[in-house]
Amino acid sequence: MRSPDGPRLHVFAAMAGALCLTLLIACQKNMTSRNSPSPPRDINAVLAAHDRELLARPGVVGVYVGLMADGKTACLKVMLARKDPELERSIPRTLEGYPVVAEVTGEIKPLNPRSR
Repeated sequence: MRSPDGPRLHVFAAMAGALCLTLLIACQKNMTSRNSPSPPRDINAVLAAHDRELLARPGVVGVYVGLMADGKTACLKVMLARKDPELERSIPRTLEGYPVVAEVTGEIKPLNPRSR
């Protein structure tokens, strides 16, 4: 004898299985995004935490948030007064997961307000 609830039971089981699969995939994606190498802090907070340390190096004339050559990836830019391989080697390659790029800008001097 066959139960009249048989087809309903199969539909319910299929729906429950689909729900479990969806939850499993969602949890896996959430865990993967937490383990990604992306930086945990906002880049501006990272700059604020490290700007004095970078500016204390002789030859560093400024730091700012910029973009890598790809035009999409945020990075920290360190402005150098002149090309100095030793200084460039002393600048960290990354800070808190963000790339750090050194660029020679030359000396930076304030504008004279009387010359305007």
